[in-house]
Amino acid sequence: MTIEDGGSRDLAADRSLLDRTSTAERVADVLRTRIAEGYFLPGARLSEPDIGTALGVSRNTLREAFRLLTHERLLSHELNRGVFVRELTEADVIDLYRVRKLIECSAVRRITEKPPTFARLARTVADGDVARDNGRWQDLGTANIRFHAELAEISGSERIKELMEGVCAELRLAFHMMADPRRFYEPYLKRNHQILDRVEAGDGAGAEALLEEYLDDAEQQLVGAFRERAARAAAEAERTKQ
Repeated sequence: MTIEDGGSRDLAADRSLLDRTSTAERVADVLRTRIAEGYFLPGARLSEPDIGTALGVSRNTLREAFRLLTHERLLSHELNRGVFVRELTEADVIDLYRVRKLIECSAVRRITEKPPTFARLARTVADGDVARDNGRWQDLGTANIRFHAELAEISGSERIKELMEGVCAELRLAFHMMADPRRFYEPYLKRNHQILDRVEAGDGAGAEALLEEYLDDAEQQLVGAFRERAARAAAEAERTKQ
């Protein structure tokens, strides 16, 4: 599957996740996961016939799933044009990182011993190592996102888990702003290892300090990229006027 085709063709592989009692919520779960994995690009138009056929669901069910994801700020509906993957703004990025700091830092702060979910957390870092070694930068981004979702799950809260699913999907849309995925993702893999070591040692305070600095740096990088894009767009608009 390629990112360029919007990921709709390979959605047929996800049909096994659904059954005759499938609901729009379950369809939305599949599409949300695909967004978090980087298969849908910001601004891409989603084809109802293609996706509906791939997943084997009715148009009404799919439209309800689109409505749910629009409410989650992952999709946008444009009158007479269709449904599109949402393009985030600088304000979105700032707010997402505000939420991340509240959730992730709070989750690791309370650690006093190796958490029961440590094996899953360590697996995401190992997956990142494999992706890096094979030059699969999209997969490295996915492993990175899953690592942070697992950090939040240390809290043991199902509500936080559900909230982070939406946050992670939005984050992936923001990450597409980075022109060079390798330069963006690779340095953070080393930092994931450092945080993992602190979590394994039961050092919540140490993990939180590393994580807070990590999130500050990532936010600054992304905000900088959004501002550069806005400056280029303004310059182009000015040239057009002349």
